[in-house]
Amino acid sequence: MNWWVERLVKLSDYKILTFDTYGTLIDWESGIHDALQPLLDKLPIRLERDEVLELFGEFEMRQQTENPRQLYRDVLADVARAMAHKWQIKLSDEEAETFGRSVKHWPAFDDSPATLQYLRRHYRMATLTNCDRISYMGSNARLEIEWDAIYTAQDVGSYKPAARNFDCLYEWVRRDFGILPHEILHVAQSLTHDMVPATRAGLPKVWINRRHAQEGLGATAPPQGEYSIEWEFNSMADFVSAHRDEVG
Repeated sequence: MNWWVERLVKLSDYKILTFDTYGTLIDWESGIHDALQPLLDKLPIRLERDEVLELFGEFEMRQQTENPRQLYRDVLADVARAMAHKWQIKLSDEEAETFGRSVKHWPAFDDSPATLQYLRRHYRMATLTNCDRISYMGSNARLEIEWDAIYTAQDVGSYKPAARNFDCLYEWVRRDFGILPHEILHVAQSLTHDMVPATRAGLPKVWINRRHAQEGLGATAPPQGEYSIEWEFNSMADFVSAHRDEVG
């Protein structure tokens, strides 16, 4: 049994929840696919949604790995250019940059705002996101929450699943709140960006399995490395229900 399970075995035992945002709280797959529609309209054939998302995930991971200090909006613009190049279609700089600025239009999952408000009454709340500060402002408005802390890839200087992101999380949570690593519970959807590096960092985790009714990984590149999952729920609403049952 892992050391954190031995010490803390209930959801309510932790002091802070640290969230991934995109895929967990924001429906980024719908947002990405919708924002790519002008590019998809140029194709002579219709591609399945998951085929488009899987290609996005491949190019996004490559771009973030090769350019860890690039702002996320610029990562997205370059991903759009790479997808257009693969499909051998023309994409103007303006079209690529419009996609790069599309994050603010990506919708929140229906259960995100209410569940975050509920959890806010029981925990400190922070997000560790692969976004840039300006782009995140639009998503934050959709989530209707005042985070205790927002830690972005722009702040860290790298993108998850880099180990540095979780090293910084430990350091900043201790600095900002006096909370120790074993008192942090990480909540995320991505096996690749969160479950693997959080496992490596020794964090207990809640997996919000948003794609439980779908095959494949969608917009996320396949995980590289081993991971464990301490709790699994199909939605944020299910997570909150489990917490209510525990404390009720």
